[in-house]
Amino acid sequence: MSLGTIQAQRRTVMNRPYIDQRRFHYGFLAGIHMQDLELKQNGYTDAAGNQWFTEVPNFEPGFSVGILGELYLTKHLALRLIPTMHFGTKNVTFRNAKNNERQYQSIKSTYISLPLDLKFSAERFNNYRPYAMVGVNPMVDLTVKKQKQLLLKRFDCYLEVGFGCDFYSPWFKFIPEIKFCYGLMNIIDKDRSDVTDSSQLIFTQSVDKGRSKMIVLTFYFE
Repeated sequence: MSLGTIQAQRRTVMNRPYIDQRRFHYGFLAGIHMQDLELKQNGYTDAAGNQWFTEVPNFEPGFSVGILGELYLTKHLALRLIPTMHFGTKNVTFRNAKNNERQYQSIKSTYISLPLDLKFSAERFNNYRPYAMVGVNPMVDLTVKKQKQLLLKRFDCYLEVGFGCDFYSPWFKFIPEIKFCYGLMNIIDKDRSDVTDSSQLIFTQSVDKGRSKMIVLTFYFE
């Protein structure tokens, strides 16, 4: 059997061979994500000797939905705009170093995000095509609530990197993707004029800054 015959056997019929060459194409997405909060402690101690330390010890899966618009730039480059909503929760634990007392806060978030990503695609082989992506993702939280131990700012912006693979079926393109999002801003609101009980201020005073993180597993359909 010749080498040419072996190579021919490895090739299959290409589904939707011209879909990536369209100037603009679109789809929708659904996925899951995990939210994290990286906190910088400062060891602040109040007059009563209370010193609180804050952490996010566990994660709950959240849900993401959105739409995808992709602009063809070159054979290997595309620009994507992906309006998305993320519904999720951060579980925060506060521990008093003086007596090991613990308090808890569940921070529920509904984010509207507008990521702008650059997609770098490899050569297509048969009916799959891997890619990497990088982008920026501004977000607005619609469900910020006051009168809590920590108050998060409404606006944030993320740097995101990830990778995925295009799978071509006869009817649509299916794209699983995982990306890692790193918050660029301090989202701890230090202006707590909303707090009526001054003893609650120690939670905010004990944290210098906080940055959000997310891991997002997305399934696109084009």
